[in-house]
Amino acid sequence: MAWIARKTKLLGFIACYYLSLVNICWAQSDYVDIYIRDDVYMNYTALLSGRSPLEVDNFGGQFVRRDVIDMVLLHQALLLGGFNKPFRYRPGNVNFRDSNLLDQGKQLLSFDTYWYEEAQLKADKLFVSDPVIRKGEFFAGIYYAKDNKRMERIQTLSDLQQLTAVSSSRWPVDWYTLSRLPLKELVDEPNWPSQAQIVNKQWADFMLIPLMPVLGNDFRLANINLVSHPKWVILLDSSRHFVVSRLHPDGERAFIALQKGLKKLRKQGRVQDAYRQAGLLPDLTKYKQLNVQESEE
Repeated sequence: MAWIARKTKLLGFIACYYLSLVNICWAQSDYVDIYIRDDVYMNYTALLSGRSPLEVDNFGGQFVRRDVIDMVLLHQALLLGGFNKPFRYRPGNVNFRDSNLLDQGKQLLSFDTYWYEEAQLKADKLFVSDPVIRKGEFFAGIYYAKDNKRMERIQTLSDLQQLTAVSSSRWPVDWYTLSRLPLKELVDEPNWPSQAQIVNKQWADFMLIPLMPVLGNDFRLANINLVSHPKWVILLDSSRHFVVSRLHPDGERAFIALQKGLKKLRKQGRVQDAYRQAGLLPDLTKYKQLNVQESEE
């Protein structure tokens, strides 16, 4: 019986030893798997064109969009903060934001920034970075069908009383912002391309899209052609943040590096420059904020 007990303990020790080796190997892998939407990855690689992310300082090109800027700035911050572990990208036609990979520790981080309110809902599972876009900085263009004359005639906030907009209630900041406008109706549509089609067909008058100065602030997709209002923009009054999984084996180390690198980028003015070049921080000498409440005027 003693021999059997010793054998059982030995087998248990061997099993634990090999399991620990597996865990160590997983935790100390030479790369980090990153799941990402294929369209974002394509634009990101086109922008880099074989360069290191640290070499990118011009964000005014045709491949630039908000989530691509996020991706470049995050990678720059990680490198500047000392996190040099390479990423192995796994692109796909999937919305990984809805997959809970971050919550489960299977995804290290999101290259797509989160609104503050969205990030705080998962603060027990995610590290939340300092603001990338600060509260009061993020403005969106008012986009509508090119021949929608009603939109061209907007002069004051009260002119929206006869107009309709479309957004998604799943986007808390966008939805809250539009809900506070004196609209005739706010249409709830969860699918973004469908929103654009609804506006293009004038079933709703407008939607919010970040300005795209390099494209003349026009939005084109297949048979959809939307233009932004030449005078008005809408403030989305919240901040945007990077998030890192608390449960990923590299999570804490990546987050410390991210915070350190973001401080360097902010001090150098590179964060503001990137978003300004892309139109997310518009020139308010050329645009006026439409959603200013009377008490603020």
